[in-house]
Amino acid sequence: MVDGSETGQMTWKPEGATAPGLYLRHDAAEPWRSYEEFPQYVLPDPPEFSKGYATFLALLKRGWQTI
Repeated sequence: MVDGSETGQMTWKPEGATAPGLYLRHDAAEPWRSYEEFPQYVLPDPPEFSKGYATFLALLKRGWQTI
């Protein structure tokens, strides 16, 4: 379940990342981490969608910034 109390930044495969998918951080001072490292935000993806897409949409609706 997505917790709406925090916001942050999202990106798809930042520089230096080896695995494709959604990456998150709460502020610009933090390193990018796979969205799977934030279990409080993870939502299941339909099989035909990119890894992390459901989480991306939910966080976008809650004011997260796309980088």
